[in-house]
Amino acid sequence: MKISDRINKMPISSIMELYPIADKRKSEGITVHHLNIGDPDIKTPREFFDAIKNYDVETIGYAPARGISELLDSQRKYYEKFGIIIENEDLLITNGGSEALIYALLTVADFGDNILTTEPYYANYTPMFVQTGVEVKTFPTRVEDGFHLPDKKTITDAIDEKTKAILISNPSNPTGVVLTKEELFLLTEIALEHNLFIISDEVYREFIYSDEEYFGFGNIKELEQNLIIVDSISKRFSACGVRIGSLMSKNKSVIDGVMSLANARLCVPTIEMIGAAALYNMDLNILKSINEEYRNRRDYIISRLKNIPGVTVYEPEGAFYVMPELPVDDADKFCKWMLKEYSLDDETLMLATGASFYQNEEKGKSQVRIAYIKGIEVLDKSMSILENALQEYNSL
Repeated sequence: MKISDRINKMPISSIMELYPIADKRKSEGITVHHLNIGDPDIKTPREFFDAIKNYDVETIGYAPARGISELLDSQRKYYEKFGIIIENEDLLITNGGSEALIYALLTVADFGDNILTTEPYYANYTPMFVQTGVEVKTFPTRVEDGFHLPDKKTITDAIDEKTKAILISNPSNPTGVVLTKEELFLLTEIALEHNLFIISDEVYREFIYSDEEYFGFGNIKELEQNLIIVDSISKRFSACGVRIGSLMSKNKSVIDGVMSLANARLCVPTIEMIGAAALYNMDLNILKSINEEYRNRRDYIISRLKNIPGVTVYEPEGAFYVMPELPVDDADKFCKWMLKEYSLDDETLMLATGASFYQNEEKGKSQVRIAYIKGIEVLDKSMSILENALQEYNSL
């Protein structure tokens, strides 16, 4: 029996390819430090667990396809804190941010249409493009510029008659770049001139390390009808396994279209939505201390990377990733070697290879993405492993 061409085109995750190697090393008594994936070690707030524990009903039936009112209300009020004023009808709860993004792509683009995004971009966008039959076009950003946007012409040169939207992760996974106001208005200008949607992936909204007040696409009034915001509780509340996301748009046609998709999958799990509502309703000042913790980790890891010979690095302004260039010809080979053959005091390190975040994998061949989602003690050991591994690898 032949399976579909769509499935045959699905890429194999380079990150997941490394897990069997990591499991083997662990079975041999080697400690593997996982800085390869954005799965934070910050504790999930107790409010989530308490809300579920106190949820007492006789039957758990289907929830509304849009989401339960308690969660819609709490998330609407959360957006108000950032100056984003919406109604519950502008919002839809999804099974993680991933479902929200798939729904956005299905709503704005047909088979063969294309979405414009930065290069590098979040590696899991690629299987979503394949699933939805959407092509991807990119414009370049560079490590030397901290992965900030290029000039307007470089961006618009990548637009054609099949381009339907600009997809932006802000703050960015994988680079940690935070777009400036000027960059946000530049993309707004381009979207309005070319009649494009902007799909803004904002799951790292809280993790901005400058002292400037938050400003995003949702604060730009003239963009309202062109904007779709994808969001999730995974990162801000350290609840990656809960799988509660959302899609927000003031464009009624978009929301009506997404609702037709949501109706087909019936609903998001009620129990998780009860817990998520409690997270949004708690004192959100806790997010300031979490932000400070990540800022300290960012500062520490950047200071260490700057002192490793041959490494090119920048200071990411947000999220919890950095994407340095290493003094190796092929970071994929280096990362596999480090994981499979190298250890320092019976410890080794797992990183995400940079090429998997590029449409043209040659461009990111010497880069890695490091997730600083562990405490300073682990980061200290990890940077020592990286520095010594590079020295040994380059002497082979």
